[in-house]
Amino acid sequence: MSNNVSHQNDYLRSGLWKSLLLITALILIGILGYYYLFGYNIIDAFYMTVITVGTVGFGEVTPLDDFGKIFTSLLILFSIFIFAYAVTTISAYLVSINSILDFKKRKMQQKINSLKNHVIICGYGRNGKQASVKLKSYKRNFVIIEQNKDIIESLSQEGILNIEGNATDDEILLKAGIENASFLITSLPSDSDNVFITLTAKQLNSKLSIYSRASEESSLKKLKIAGADHVIMPDKIGGDHMASLIVAPDLIEFLDNLSASTSGTMNVQEIMLTKLPQIKTIKDLHIRENTGCTVIGYKMSNGEYIVNPESDLQVETDGRIIVLGNTSQIQRLNKVFELYGLS
Repeated sequence: MSNNVSHQNDYLRSGLWKSLLLITALILIGILGYYYLFGYNIIDAFYMTVITVGTVGFGEVTPLDDFGKIFTSLLILFSIFIFAYAVTTISAYLVSINSILDFKKRKMQQKINSLKNHVIICGYGRNGKQASVKLKSYKRNFVIIEQNKDIIESLSQEGILNIEGNATDDEILLKAGIENASFLITSLPSDSDNVFITLTAKQLNSKLSIYSRASEESSLKKLKIAGADHVIMPDKIGGDHMASLIVAPDLIEFLDNLSASTSGTMNVQEIMLTKLPQIKTIKDLHIRENTGCTVIGYKMSNGEYIVNPESDLQVETDGRIIVLGNTSQIQRLNKVFELYGLS
């Protein structure tokens, strides 16, 4: 279908060029005719051609003989047909452009409707863009909600799923597939907008995990009350990070190397125990023997972390294991637990 639309668009575009060439040829014929056949100077010939083709009804510069009247009449008739063809072609082209845009929007909406457990990013500023880059590197499905038309056009050209509109609008969130989404990142510059989006999103999907940006300390509590699971303050994190580089540069550099890179490789991975039945202790996972990775942490169901847990630690079905390893070990880990949806 998209090929047919493209061919139709090319056909109409060629029609526009034909219309332009016909109009140009008509004007040139009129000017040359009045200049050579009836002795008009070039200015008068141009003037006569314009008022004739434009059918404005002005009188001749000098009286015309019978042949001149026939020439002028034919020029008027041809101009009517050519301009009618041009108007028809231009109208069809404009309608075609709208049809193509509508088709692309419908096709994108169909893709969004088919998503499950995806991420919705509200706002494509610095934070939203960085979040999308990271998610894309890990091949996570996500949808961008943005109001800026230029950004929307750029996202569409890159093949990134997007919805144009205000993320505070229920209808826009529903178009982004919020009912089937698992995560929402709201990174708008206004804290009040982020609070409102959080409230709205929780009403539309109570199971949604929400990560919100905040600019002011006073907004932290409001966002938590609204339902945000995590509130991030980029300025505070940036300042803390720079200070930490001064206090403990080698440690921070090491920790930075553990985080995910843009190439999609990372040295830390987590295992959701809900996907691993009949597991009672960390030892039962046999992670070290099968992959070479080391368990460095365990998150309990109440959110408490245990650093460097013992192998005989009793685990809960809704807990999470955090492991450390080099690139090849993490790759083996993903292969071992591929059946459980970790890779």
